[in-house]
Amino acid sequence: MNILKSISSFFDLINKITGSICAFFAASMVLVVLGVVVLRYGFSISFIWMQEAYVWLHAYIFMMGSGYTYLSNEHVRIDVFYRGASVKYKSIVDILGNLFLLIPFIFVIWKFSFPFIARSWSMNEVSREVGGLPALYILKSAILIFCILLFIQALSNIIKSIIHLTSKESS
Repeated sequence: MNILKSISSFFDLINKITGSICAFFAASMVLVVLGVVVLRYGFSISFIWMQEAYVWLHAYIFMMGSGYTYLSNEHVRIDVFYRGASVKYKSIVDILGNLFLLIPFIFVIWKFSFPFIARSWSMNEVSREVGGLPALYILKSAILIFCILLFIQALSNIIKSIIHLTSKESS
């Protein structure tokens, strides 16, 4: 069980670090938006790359933050039956939900987005806008990062649920 706890803790750490990166991205996004607004309305200057930068930051906040959100148990859930349930019941629901709902969902996203992203990387895709950000494939890669981070958090949650089910307290 100790190795499972270590794996779960490692996956949690990855998503905690990613959550901190997302917090930095959120602060950066606010500054970029402020810059765009001040330049546009104060000086009548506009840069497409700045506008795209806050869209990219926004995308990365949501895509990278999904694993951290799941770790923090702040995701959307219908708590009618779950909220007041026992730890054992919650553990069983979490295992089944992760195995039969979340992981297949992640697999489908990965399967259908991977060729799309690989094509973008192979052609060095850039923004369609003149003056936009280069390397559009980096933005599209957020989809795969989302899949990886959410998958490892799902595994971590399955491990935690198994530990709860097999611990002496849940008996």
